[in-house]
Order: sequence, then structure tokens, then C-alpha cells
Amino acid sequence: MNWGVFEGLLSGVNKYSTAFGRIWLSVVFIFRLLVYLVAAERVWSDDHKDFDCNTLQPGCTNVCFDHFFPVSHIRLWALQLILVTCPSLLVIMHVAYREAREQRLRETKGDSYRCIYPNPGKKRGGLWWTYLLSLVFKAAVDVIFLYIFFRFYRNYTLPRLVKCELPPCPNVVDCFISRPTEKNIFTLFMVVTTCICVVLNLVEATYLIGKRCHECQRAR
Repeated sequence: MNWGVFEGLLSGVNKYSTAFGRIWLSVVFIFRLLVYLVAAERVWSDDHKDFDCNTLQPGCTNVCFDHFFPVSHIRLWALQLILVTCPSLLVIMHVAYREAREQRLRETKGDSYRCIYPNPGKKRGGLWWTYLLSLVFKAAVDVIFLYIFFRFYRNYTLPRLVKCELPPCPNVVDCFISRPTEKNIFTLFMVVTTCICVVLNLVEATYLIGKRCHECQRAR
């Protein structure tokens, strides 16, 4: 991981974000990404190895594990973080496109050049829509993943004991999940921080729309 490049991306996102956007980025980076990298991966590293069932029937443990853990928490969180952070990079790319276009026109027209974007990072025109749609997309992604987690793991919690009667298990088999309390704590923590991020995105979108409406009224 090239932390210099990552730091540059974060500074770019901060530069073109509102105050709510900076708070959102801090929550994502500190309470979601770092917790995921430092702690959550280790908590789920033994989920299959220590998933114990009281049977020696070949294949029964694997089938039961696949039934109760259709998709790993870790992989879902990784996909969620990737999809949530991509729209912020699109905003940076839009600003870079404006700057490149400005530079190209300046070189082509010379003295007759008229500045199109006095401030390329100012949220006006297409950039305003890009920024607003990025907020809606980020909130939608988090809500969708909250629903997916709720469907896969009812109430976002894991029981200590699950009963499995799927073939090739010979009868009803008791299976025990590794460290369910610790996993439940991390799951609820990630759910709460996701809800906070959704609220921040909606508040920022409301702020942008309200500010734009106020400016339009003043212009009239």
C-alpha cells in the first residue's frame, strides 16, 4: 500500500468537500477503514476453522457453514468500503478534468483565451451535480448493504449455537460459531458507523440543495 498516494487522495477529497464531507471522510477513515484493517479482519480470520459441529460426517460442517455464512462479513465490508469511497474519487477526477481543459484552452488560444473555470474546484454546473449524485450514491450503497446484512444475519447478530439439518448431515447437528460475542460487537459498531455516514450524506445533500436554492433566490 502506497500511503503517499493514499494521503494525496485523502487531501484531494478534503479540499473539495464541505464541512459535512470532511466529517464523513473522518468517520469512514478512522471508524470504518482502520477498524476493518486493524481489528475486524483478525476477528473473522478463524470463522471457518473454528466453526465446530458435533458430527464427523464428511462435508456436513462445510455445508452448514455455507448455509449460515453465505457471504463473509469481511468481504461484504470490503466491497462496501470500495463502493462508498469511489464517488469521492470521481469528484476529484471531475476537478482534474476542468483543470486540464483550462490548461489546454490556455495553450491553444493564447492571448484571446477567456477563463472558463476561475475556480475549478468550485461546486457549480456539472461539478455540483457530480458532487450531489456522489452523496446520493454513497448513502444508497450504505443503505443497500445494511439491508443485505439484515437479510443474511437477522438483527445483525450471530447466535452461539445453530442447528443444521442439511444433507449430507445424518440428522439435526449442533454447530458452534467462534467468538460470537466479539463478532456481534464489531458488527453492531460497523452498523452504527454506517448509519452515521448515511445521515451525514443526507445532511450534506440537504445543505447543498438549500444553499443553491438560497443563491438562486438572491440572484432573482
